[in-house]
Amino acid sequence: MHRSPLTLAALATAAIPQLDVVATRAPQHDGSDFAVTGLLDARGRRWVVRSPQHAAAGAALEGEVELLERLSPAVDGGALPFDVPRPAGFAHLPEGGRAMVYPELVGAPIDLESLTPGPHLAARLGRAIAAIHELPAALVESAGLPVYDAEDYRHRRLAEVDEAARTGGVPRTLLARWERALEDVSLWRFRATPVHGDLAAEHVLVADDRVVAILDWSEARVGDPAEDLAWLFASAPEAALDSVLEAYSLARTERGDAHLAARATLASELALARWLLYGVRAGDHDVVADARRMLADLDEMVRDAPPIGPQAPAVDDTYADIEREVANDSEDADDEPADEQGASGYEQSHGLWTGGPADSEPWAPGAGQGPGADDDTAEVPLPPAGGTKDDEDRSGSRARW
Repeated sequence: MHRSPLTLAALATAAIPQLDVVATRAPQHDGSDFAVTGLLDARGRRWVVRSPQHAAAGAALEGEVELLERLSPAVDGGALPFDVPRPAGFAHLPEGGRAMVYPELVGAPIDLESLTPGPHLAARLGRAIAAIHELPAALVESAGLPVYDAEDYRHRRLAEVDEAARTGGVPRTLLARWERALEDVSLWRFRATPVHGDLAAEHVLVADDRVVAILDWSEARVGDPAEDLAWLFASAPEAALDSVLEAYSLARTERGDAHLAARATLASELALARWLLYGVRAGDHDVVADARRMLADLDEMVRDAPPIGPQAPAVDDTYADIEREVANDSEDADDEPADEQGASGYEQSHGLWTGGPADSEPWAPGAGQGPGADDDTAEVPLPPAGGTKDDEDRSGSRARW
């Protein structure tokens, strides 16, 4: 049920006895899930009222309240370097559920367009997000919020793409791009962490080049940490994004999530599919049209971009020809008697080590055999062209819309 700012002000006076409201003020937002307004009381204090618009939002708010009770000690103890809403009162709604009232937090929504690289706000944003992901999963689970492991999360995303495909509003090339990433199980090997689940500029308050508060925790859960980076991959300047990711990585105690950036890119693109699905479910033709237009723009932007995630290395035909020639030479050598010293495993004609004495095992790079096994300066065959896995993953993850 939609409520005006004056109605929300009346709810606030019911939630907090003797609260004397003298004006409504920003922030004011009448969204699909929550109605929000700011208030000013006679003592000059500022408040925020947040009221659910439907039953599902009401249930989400109850979970958020449970979580906020657990996050406040983490803020006070220094585990989180920013503040969170601290409910001061609740007003029961006629249709069920409650509206929440809390003191307004200082700060203004972050402006991503003006975010600059370096050790200041961009780095502090990365550390703030990392702090969320460093919280114990039990903290979120004990609040009754959803918990998904990596495979659960991948299947949820697959179902989401399937549903979006059935609308007919997603270009086929985008569907193929997403399905390839979702079917590549190597991308989905990560440890699930607590996530905010709905990070956006309006939910991150900053002041004096610091992240001072993070709002709206109703979508929090245990899931893919890449989800909290998706909004930055979609909107942040690339140089600033590098600073965010570097600080984030350094602040995490668990390293080795090689495909975090790829999954964040995928999540940023799938946000448009979710916008389309919202419009379809709500019967909102304007939202559907807006989502289809943005999906068409995204399709055009990434059509020639590398796939999301690791790519198969390019094959160097010259290297393959050498390997075939070496194999043929080895077969010819089997038909010839070995000399007194035994057949040499070093093929002078190609400069490749193919084995030791005739009775030794074939050698592969890293096996500890062959010339210079203990010599760091010895030459070994170069890998096929195509770059390292990290290079491939990064190139596939930076196609941003």
